[in-house]
Amino acid sequence: MFAVIKTGGKQLIVKQGDTIFIEKIDAKEGEKVSFSEVLVVDKKVGTPFVKGAVVEGIVEKQGKAKKIVVYRHNAKSTHKRKLGHRQPYTRVKITELKG
Repeated sequence: MFAVIKTGGKQLIVKQGDTIFIEKIDAKEGEKVSFSEVLVVDKKVGTPFVKGAVVEGIVEKQGKAKKIVVYRHNAKSTHKRKLGHRQPYTRVKITELKG
């Protein structure tokens, strides 16, 4: 059994026992979270969401991804700028699919 959920502006295919990385949500480590925006459960397709379908999980970690370096340079001038960015994420283990 699988489901397609919508979170953080993205759609993810999940199964029971999967570990997913999503955009940061306000939840502490070890806390239970549920995703009610379920687009598909097994062979049921929602319009746009499946009524009564819920995907539950447990937050494993709140963290930041590896740093990426953004380097900007304007041609024909001496303007240069080096920036770094670390995207925050939440790691969730899927425990149950209801629907």
